[in-house]
Amino acid sequence: MPITANDPNRKSWIEIEPNSDFPIQNIPFGVFLTKENIVTVGTRLGDFAIDLGALQQLGYFEGIELTDDVFLQDTLNDFISDGKKTWRLVRNRIAEIFDANNADLRDNKKHRDVVIFNMKDVEMQLPVFIGDYTDFFSSREHATNTGKMFRDPANALLPNWLHIPVGYHGRSSTIVPSGIPVHRPMGQTMPADATSPVFGPSKLVDFELETAFITTDANIMGENIPVDEAEEYIFGMVLLNDWSARDIQKWEYVPLGPFLAKNFASSISPWIVTMDALEPFRCASPKQEPTPLPYLQQTGDNAFDINLQVGIAPEKGEETIISNTNFKYMYWTMSQQLAHHTINGCRINSGDMMGSGTISGPTEDSFGSMLELTWGGKNPLTLKDGTERKFINDGDTVIMRGYCQNEEVRIGFGEVSSKLLPPIPTK
Repeated sequence: MPITANDPNRKSWIEIEPNSDFPIQNIPFGVFLTKENIVTVGTRLGDFAIDLGALQQLGYFEGIELTDDVFLQDTLNDFISDGKKTWRLVRNRIAEIFDANNADLRDNKKHRDVVIFNMKDVEMQLPVFIGDYTDFFSSREHATNTGKMFRDPANALLPNWLHIPVGYHGRSSTIVPSGIPVHRPMGQTMPADATSPVFGPSKLVDFELETAFITTDANIMGENIPVDEAEEYIFGMVLLNDWSARDIQKWEYVPLGPFLAKNFASSISPWIVTMDALEPFRCASPKQEPTPLPYLQQTGDNAFDINLQVGIAPEKGEETIISNTNFKYMYWTMSQQLAHHTINGCRINSGDMMGSGTISGPTEDSFGSMLELTWGGKNPLTLKDGTERKFINDGDTVIMRGYCQNEEVRIGFGEVSSKLLPPIPTK
């Protein structure tokens, strides 16, 4: 089935700024709350949110097999469970409805009034119920940088890293959408000059620039997903700020890996950009040496050219851009991550989220964490207001943006923006 929604020549009758992340060729999916306190599944065109529940009730999805309430829910899970054919049919239909040459909704003011909302009049929600969350460690540059800092610089990568997409299971209970503030975590740390641990707020709160993909129901327990089929089960992608407390992490991570340093908060962008929308931006992955085992081997272009940016805005100051990088640098692809995740028979469900791991590029200004950008705090960054940062201060807002662009179209994710607040006192 062709992806007619991606036609670069298509224009919409809704006014969309030329540099918008959300042209008619994007059509992401999300969940929002209206001023009337109605929660609905929607999409976005320019600066307007589209109520898909209202569209369906008015008959605009006639001919597509959908349950009556699929868009009248507070998550996308049921729609995602319908599978890739349905996602494509719906997205293609939305493109037709809002095409500049289609008068059906354009010339029906009564319908428009219940379908279209200005973005400033809606409140974005977490788009899916995330039952399980896995975070990978798939940037060679990031893994090498951290290995140099914490281990032998001559042997920065651990022996398994070039053979498997390393990952761990995180907590879904503290994943929040953009705009929800995050509190500095409390925990145990081991100061450099101490002989026993101390308890208190983390002093080294960091961001991790990541993306994440959202899955559909993919397999039964005991069954694996072949690498060349994996993308059939990936609905789309979001931006992810996977907050990290470096001092807590250093004390706790041996022998079982990340725990309290990582599960206090993860922030995501609210619009899920579909894999269909990202199709024009496929590109080659980094060469993998040694060749992975057969179940991880891929041919063709399996990476995506997604520009990524991080800024820090102090509480009373102007934002400073501190990093620019690209998703295409990732050593392990999403398909390889999902294939490896299920090679042991692990079940994957609708709404599961898989984080990429910190995305760092090859240059110092393309690193994806303060840990790397300041090299563990040794080289502080200077913001536009003249203040320095080794890590994130209370009151700072971390803003991440992402977009793809070619000569014909720009497809963006919007942003994930989160403010760091002081810790909540322990009881």
